[in-house]
Amino acid sequence: MRAWMFHAPGDLRLEEVEPGRPGPGEVAVEIRAAATCGTDLKSYRRGHPTLFPSLPARFGHEFAGVVTEVGEGVTTFAPGQRVVAANTCPCGSCWACTIGRESLCENLQYLNGAFAEQIVIPKAIVERNTYQIPDTLAFEAAAPLEPLSTVVHGMAESGIALGDTVVVNGTGPIGQMYIRLAQLRGASVIAADMSPGRLAQAEQAGAVAVVDLTGLESVADKAAAIKAATPHGRGADVAIEAVGLPEVWEQTVQCLRPGGTAVLFGGPKAGSTFNVDAVAMHYLEYKLVGVYHHAPRYVQIAVNLLSTGKFDGMTLCSEVRGLEALIDSLEDMSRGVGSKYILQP
Repeated sequence: MRAWMFHAPGDLRLEEVEPGRPGPGEVAVEIRAAATCGTDLKSYRRGHPTLFPSLPARFGHEFAGVVTEVGEGVTTFAPGQRVVAANTCPCGSCWACTIGRESLCENLQYLNGAFAEQIVIPKAIVERNTYQIPDTLAFEAAAPLEPLSTVVHGMAESGIALGDTVVVNGTGPIGQMYIRLAQLRGASVIAADMSPGRLAQAEQAGAVAVVDLTGLESVADKAAAIKAATPHGRGADVAIEAVGLPEVWEQTVQCLRPGGTAVLFGGPKAGSTFNVDAVAMHYLEYKLVGVYHHAPRYVQIAVNLLSTGKFDGMTLCSEVRGLEALIDSLEDMSRGVGSKYILQP
C-alpha cells in the first residue's frame, strides 16, 4: 500500500509499504479521509522527537475510515464499521492519570500513519479512544477529531459562560473551532487576526466583530484595538490564544478585562518565553490557563459534537485532495493558502 514516510526534516516520501495486520486487541482500518494540521507542518519542517522516536516513520494523525480486520479479543468493533480514532491514549496509571490530568500522562501511547491507505490502531487506543460514527457523518468531517478534542479541553478550562465576551486571537482552524464552540456556550465572540480571508471565515463562523491587526506594530497597540471592540472597551471576559507565538500570548493577556481569563493554547517553539505585567496580574486578578492536548472524555464530547451536527467538521476543510498532494498541501498551509486539507487515499 501507499504511505507517506518521514525520513528527516523536509524529507517526506510517498512509498510502497506492507499493510499492517492487527494483533491481539488491535483493529485495522482502511483510511477514507486524513486531515492536515499545524502539527504536521511543524513536524515536516523541524521533526518531532515524541512523534518520531525512530526514522523513517509513518506520518499524520487525523483520520477516519472503515474497519477491515480485527485482532483476537476485539468484540466492540467489526469489519465494515465506520470509525474515527484519537491519536493517543493515556496509560491510566501514572501520577497524572491518577489525579485526573490525563492530558499530562507520562506514558501517552501515540498513533501515527494517517497519510496512507491503511492503519492499525493499537490495543490501548482501540479500548479507550476509538469510536463508531454514524452513516450521516462524512469521513471528511470526522477526520479532524483530534484538534476538536483539544479545543473541547480548552473550553473545559476556560470557564466561558452564557453572555460572556470572548476574544479569539488567531482565526486559523483552531480559532474557528473556538469561535463556534464559544457560541454554543452562549458567548459573543470577537476575532482578531491579520488575514482578511481568515477574518472573513470568522464572520461566517458567527463572530460578532472582527479586528484586523494589519499595520499595528506593538503588542500594546494590538491589544488596545481588540479591547476597543469589547463592550465599553473593558476587555474580554475570556481571551484565547490560538497561534502559538509568544507575542500573541502577551497580546491575549493584555486584552483581558479585570478578573478575566486567558487561555494560552497555541504551542510555541522550544525555548520561548513571554512577559506578563506583574502589577496588572496582581491588582487585576488575571487568570492564565495553559492548555495542552486532550483526554478520552474530551474526545467523547468531540465525537458527539460531530455526530450530532452541532459542530460541522467540513467548515474546517479548505479542499479535498488526493493522497499524493500532502507536500503541496503542507506548503500551501505555510503560505497561508487554505488552512486544513483533507486527503483521500
